[in-house]
Amino acid sequence: MNHRPLGGAGLGFRRELIAELRNGVPEGIDFFELAPENWAGMGGRSARDLRHFTERHPFVCHGLSLSLGGPAPLDSALLRRIRAFMAEHGIGLYTEHLSWCADDSHLYELLPIPLSAEAVRWTAGRIGQAQDILGCRIGIENASYYVAPPGAEMSEAEFISAVVDEADCLLHLDVNNIYVNSRNFGFDPLAFLQALPLERTCYIHVAGHYVEADGLLVDTHGAAVIDPVWSLLAETYRRIGSDIPTCLERDFNIPDLAQLSAEVGRIARLQAQMHTAERQVA
Repeated sequence: MNHRPLGGAGLGFRRELIAELRNGVPEGIDFFELAPENWAGMGGRSARDLRHFTERHPFVCHGLSLSLGGPAPLDSALLRRIRAFMAEHGIGLYTEHLSWCADDSHLYELLPIPLSAEAVRWTAGRIGQAQDILGCRIGIENASYYVAPPGAEMSEAEFISAVVDEADCLLHLDVNNIYVNSRNFGFDPLAFLQALPLERTCYIHVAGHYVEADGLLVDTHGAAVIDPVWSLLAETYRRIGSDIPTCLERDFNIPDLAQLSAEVGRIARLQAQMHTAERQVA
């Protein structure tokens, strides 16, 4: 299956939404994102449902469990399954978190990588292995975290930049994660954004989060996107352009398709506004 052109505004593909989506994908949803671990190797109705949509719409694979910065051997068998799955469904982009989540077994938590030169070399090497097996460059996502990354020989933005450069990979920019971390750790999100290798950006996430009673922000993907995150997304487009495919994540407290479509539509409107501004400047 040939890769379908990817662009515009997208939505996470959830089983809870399939019945509504079969009645018609709302205008403005240009693509879908899925976690390949949840779909690769599935048969029966799940496989038929997925095929119905991948034959008609572009998809992105966003991994959950590769543990790029972890100590355990890279899961090459998983990567081979993902490569076959992407080929089967015509999917051209795979992204993963710049974090670690497994040792002898999966920890079901995305943990920060030490901000050290040694960790840059280790993580970049594993990304290189992943790219070799997949046969394509991958996007790495700046992750949310709740304890300060250990071994701080450099800033997080410097670490991300060094990994992207050494691995020769792409950047998956999560705008909500920047906002959540900036609030929890007291840094300027715009300065952080500017310090990233934005020219490598291949994909963007936007999502909602939860605020604990003590003010801690938790990246739940279980609420609507708030205005400061929309503003940060708009600033991102001003700095890198509005042609980067951007996905709304919603994993919990999933509302009906109309409400989700409205948020995806807001992404599309921001992209259109920025595209108009870009043409006026040009």
